[in-house]
Amino acid sequence: MSLKLMYITNNPDVAQIAQSCGVDRLFVDMEYIGKEERQGGLDTVKSHHTVEDVKKLRKVLDKTELLVRVNPIHEAGENWCSSEEEINAVVEAGADIIMLPMAKTVDEIKKFVKYVGGRTKTMLLLETAEAKENIKEMLDVGGLDMVHIGLNDLHLAYKKKFMFQLLTDGTVENLIKIISSYGIPYGFGGIARIGFGMLPAEYVIAEHYRLGSSMAILSRSFCDIYKMDDISEIERLFKQEMVRIRDYEKELELKDKEFFLENQKETSRLVDLIADKIQK
Repeated sequence: MSLKLMYITNNPDVAQIAQSCGVDRLFVDMEYIGKEERQGGLDTVKSHHTVEDVKKLRKVLDKTELLVRVNPIHEAGENWCSSEEEINAVVEAGADIIMLPMAKTVDEIKKFVKYVGGRTKTMLLLETAEAKENIKEMLDVGGLDMVHIGLNDLHLAYKKKFMFQLLTDGTVENLIKIISSYGIPYGFGGIARIGFGMLPAEYVIAEHYRLGSSMAILSRSFCDIYKMDDISEIERLFKQEMVRIRDYEKELELKDKEFFLENQKETSRLVDLIADKIQK
């Protein structure tokens, strides 16, 4: 079965292109509270989309699911409303799935599930050391439909040099064993275009298949629209690269266990080489 691929954008034109090319979920990213402090020195996507962006994408999406990442569980403050109010607004704007980032406690999961109240699907973005340690208790709460393991913040929490070290040191695999025992779909990290990325996408996709993952984020390096002025070029890239990913997945469906074990070994070797070159 093909991976459910997710792409972050608040641009309705880009969202329509992604939908037409087979992207499974368009991803509005409203998270900003505390994000600059956590990732201020890193070249990461800090979107700060809004409820208005959710409404705009809802109008143009009829096949692709609309996923919204809200802020971590919080009370109302001088510059923002409470989590309950934010989630209500996102539900009313038409979200299909709501993602909770940076959860650390079971109580936060209980509040998230309560605030959503079964009105949309729910996804936990597992990206803190506390969530890793408390994942069983969090899943015992019930009400979580999906879990995505966020390698970026999680690798920072464990002071790793390269996010995919969590894939090769057993962290992701151990989490997957727990999550899968609850019968909950899961995914991890992001992927670039085939042949691109510090760790080329084909190695990562094969690891998704080996580990039974069902979803991945298309990273900024898959299509960085902020470096592209021509909408027709964005459309050409999406059409070309989505076909390449799906064709590669068809090849993987025919591979035997030995192929995936060899890919795992090569992935580990490459990750070690990349980590050695990174200075932090």
